[in-house]
Amino acid sequence: MGSFMYIAILLLAIISTVHSCPPSDRAALLSFRAALNESYLGIFNSWKGYDCCHEWYGVSCDPTTQRVADINLRGESEDPLFEKAHRTGYMTGTISPSICKLERLSSLTIADWKGITGPIPSCITSLPFLRIIDLVGNKLTGSIPSTIGRLSRLTVLNVAENQLTGYIPRSLTNLSSLMHLDLRNNFIYGNIPTNFGKLRMLSRALLSRNKLTGHIPYSISYIYRLSDLDLSLNKLSGSIPPSLGKMHVLATLNLDGNNITGTIPPSLINSRINILNLSKNTIEGYIPDSFDERSYFMVMDLSYNKLKGRIPKSISSATFIGHLDVSHNHLCGQIPEGSPFDHLEASSFTYNDCLCGKPLKPCH
Repeated sequence: MGSFMYIAILLLAIISTVHSCPPSDRAALLSFRAALNESYLGIFNSWKGYDCCHEWYGVSCDPTTQRVADINLRGESEDPLFEKAHRTGYMTGTISPSICKLERLSSLTIADWKGITGPIPSCITSLPFLRIIDLVGNKLTGSIPSTIGRLSRLTVLNVAENQLTGYIPRSLTNLSSLMHLDLRNNFIYGNIPTNFGKLRMLSRALLSRNKLTGHIPYSISYIYRLSDLDLSLNKLSGSIPPSLGKMHVLATLNLDGNNITGTIPPSLINSRINILNLSKNTIEGYIPDSFDERSYFMVMDLSYNKLKGRIPKSISSATFIGHLDVSHNHLCGQIPEGSPFDHLEASSFTYNDCLCGKPLKPCH
């Protein structure tokens, strides 16, 4: 009977070993955890025992290989752990390079912990199955790994709201599967790569609040699926490529708070764009008189530029304009009557050279 029990226990041990994560993955996770400190929520309290594939908070494994596939640790979550604590997460420490030993890792999310410092481990570019990198909302420093372009399966790269510096790596434009790029709120400098248009699958490119210089690459207009382009609050110069107005899907174009010169391309006015923000630049010339039924703007902000002349009468032909701001320019003449002007505030027109008519003072 004793030998039978021993064999049964041995079989159970073998079966449980087959269905648990490999010791190498467990060791990599424990080394990763050792470099972090989270003392408010206790999210790592469940990281015990031999099977990191079951009930280790934020860890998921591939059901076939039992290799760690996903790390999903968010500091802002509706998880009961957070509800019970009545607070968002706060974590310090660094992202250990031991994460790179998880050879089958598909997604890496360590987001909104506010206190994690240090660099993005450059070895993560050696993880061939990586599809998602989401490190938003920490205090990471250093630059985006120069070999990031090796990650041929990567669809999401979100490193926004950190303290990253350096250039946008040249290899980034090799990410042929990339759909979502978010670099907002960092200290990234230098030019946007001229061949940025190679990112043919990209739908959102959010690069605002950095220190980017140089021109807006013409090649961006080759990104057929791009719907949201935010280059605001940088130090970009040169003119706006007219080809941006000919893009089939582009709906949001934010270029405010740069050093952009030249004129407003007429193509932007009767395009698919419905949120257009060109404010706080040094754009000159006239507002294009090319509004028609294709012009549909929830927001059109042209304020704080050097625009001159009249507000074009064709603006009344637009299908819809929700919010229009042309203040702080050099515009002159009578504000057209009717829609959309009948619902706009005076502040949308103030600080021009000689605009008049409702909602400003009457023309004489």
